[in-house]
Amino acid sequence: MLAAIAVAAAAQQLDQLGPEAGSTEGYTLFVRGAPLGRERITVTTDARGTAIESEGGFAAPVSLTIRRAVFRYGPDGAPVSFELDANQRGADLQVSTSFAGGTATSQGTQAGEPLTASHPVTPGTLIHANGVAASYVALGQRLARVAEGTELSVYLVPFGEIAVRVGTKRSSRMQVGTSFFDVTQYNVTFANPAGDLLAQITTDEAGALVRVTIPAQGLDVLRDDVASATSRALVHSNPGDEAVIIPAEGFNLGATLTWPEASRRSNRREPVPAVVVLPASDTGDRDAFALGVPTLGQLAGAIADAGMLVARYDRRGHGQSGGRSESATLADYAQDARDVVQWLRDQDGVDDDRIAVVGHDEGGWVAMLAAAREDDIRAVVSLASPSSPGTDWVLERQALALDLLNLSPEERAGRVAQQKQLHEAVLSGEGWEEIPLGMRRDADTPWFQSLLEFDPDDALRRIRQPLLFVHGAADRQVPASHAERLAELARARNRSRSIELVVAEGVNHLLVADEDPNLSPDVASATTQWLTRTFASMR
Repeated sequence: MLAAIAVAAAAQQLDQLGPEAGSTEGYTLFVRGAPLGRERITVTTDARGTAIESEGGFAAPVSLTIRRAVFRYGPDGAPVSFELDANQRGADLQVSTSFAGGTATSQGTQAGEPLTASHPVTPGTLIHANGVAASYVALGQRLARVAEGTELSVYLVPFGEIAVRVGTKRSSRMQVGTSFFDVTQYNVTFANPAGDLLAQITTDEAGALVRVTIPAQGLDVLRDDVASATSRALVHSNPGDEAVIIPAEGFNLGATLTWPEASRRSNRREPVPAVVVLPASDTGDRDAFALGVPTLGQLAGAIADAGMLVARYDRRGHGQSGGRSESATLADYAQDARDVVQWLRDQDGVDDDRIAVVGHDEGGWVAMLAAAREDDIRAVVSLASPSSPGTDWVLERQALALDLLNLSPEERAGRVAQQKQLHEAVLSGEGWEEIPLGMRRDADTPWFQSLLEFDPDDALRRIRQPLLFVHGAADRQVPASHAERLAELARARNRSRSIELVVAEGVNHLLVADEDPNLSPDVASATTQWLTRTFASMR
């Protein structure tokens, strides 16, 4: 499955492989998210050159056990030899390849049959063996030293060379636990005989291999530290961001605290109000990154600039957070929010009498549930949240989707009827035999049942905290009329509360104006100004 995924470059000096010398790393192979096995790779460098040695194995469909693989390069970076002792799909495979005089010569056996091959090679070619992750170690070192647009070559043992084009590169950061490191992602294209294949190769600051991704094959090779649940790509950062791990019930939540400038200057001596922001279900990550916009990451920065501490975290089962999303309900997510609130109350520099929750879309429902059950939550902000009961809301979303399709009235009515039948099966546990298997697989979950059962009106009956509803007038996913309805319901249930409504002109469901890659200033100011006033009234 890893055929033709390697890069060659011009010969390099020995010291350019130096950062890997003497190192040992483990890598895990995933295909469409499922782990298939691991490979342990050791790199050593001495006066003779560099040796990259590995052992490990991968389950079907790769079906490869590597007893020993060794890639050798000379002091000048030129390929010297390759040795492989493996078992592939139940049959032994031994290959020995030497490089001399511009020729690669291979001998060995495969499933008891002799294997021989000879091909001309370019002087600086790198060695690649199908299915062996160690092929990428030298690749990680070389990519940093070639320009975008360069055409390279790679020798695939024992098939011959192919051309490789180096595309764009992008720098970013990775987070493992509470530590950060810089990485670079390279886009490369392999000119295979069967057609071009795109890959992304990620290396760290030393050029060491971190990740290989082959989108067309659903394949990822990840270094063990970034394959763990404690790692994440750093999507957005604000001044004053601090990575933390927050204990929940039976697992941990990966989170980021954004401290206001005054707290950073005073080393947090003066307690400040705190705000917990909650993402929608379709993002899951703490920054709510969608269509290039880290909505909640930017909102956290705006709130911190207004003098408040902000906590944002990955939903359970996403990013750095443990737990299982497939078994979680809205009530479970609300409990996670309450756990974060209680954790904040124990932190130095936090005014534990002034903590608010802010939720986007379905996260607004979670915020309402949490506030209805937690008196230590002192204020609630709902951003672009629906007002209808869950069953009605799902049908409303279906109607919006059906409006975009060219269906006859009969076809439309049939789909609506089937959706209602699905709801009945989810809520009653009966009638599943009438539901297609694929639909049942997606719908027969605790989360979807809790979504159908949720009614914002019931939650608002039990909320005594001040409420702010913010919505975009250009929201096509959840029309602004929902915010107006939520405000009406809240006022009808308790007229003594402070309840405000803000509809931002030209703002869509992601809380941005069309063609603007940033959080709407109107949304940010409405939220921060209301929180500032509300917290001031609690002194």
